[in-house]
Amino acid sequence: MTTTTPGIDFENLTLRDALDLAVLIEEEARDRYVELAGQLVIHQSAEAAHFFERMARAEEVHRGKLLAQRTRLYADAPVQMRREMLEEIEAPRLLDPRIQITLREALGEALKAEERAKDFFDRVLVRVRNPDVGRLFAELVDEEVEHRQLVLAEMAALPEPRRRRGHDREQTPG
Repeated sequence: MTTTTPGIDFENLTLRDALDLAVLIEEEARDRYVELAGQLVIHQSAEAAHFFERMARAEEVHRGKLLAQRTRLYADAPVQMRREMLEEIEAPRLLDPRIQITLREALGEALKAEERAKDFFDRVLVRVRNPDVGRLFAELVDEEVEHRQLVLAEMAALPEPRRRRGHDREQTPG
């Protein structure tokens, strides 16, 4: 992934635009988690769908906090950032809707998404000149590290997968 995002000048980014960008990133992740949960409910992966629903709620809470901060500082000033400017920073990848996945696989997808978001904020953090934007992005890096740790804790709590003979996919005990 590149360190540039089309149409965004990170070196001259204002705090208002950085907040708007962060809100959009959280919206994108929330929407994708909702979409994945819907796919998985249809294909009888209820446990994985439930996990993605929880992740969508977490992203919405984070989005709400960022939006409240933006509103407190800038009231109803127009938003300059648009979703088209993003390159799927945090959103988990769409899955083939025909397959059923395990909770462990769902957690793996969430882990990759959180790592992509952290990597993105790490990369742009070194480019910003505005100290307020730098502090915001540093906080966002910390949030992504925290989210990653939560996902890893969920993964660690799962029973060890068993392999079915002749199959590459895991089978969870139960």
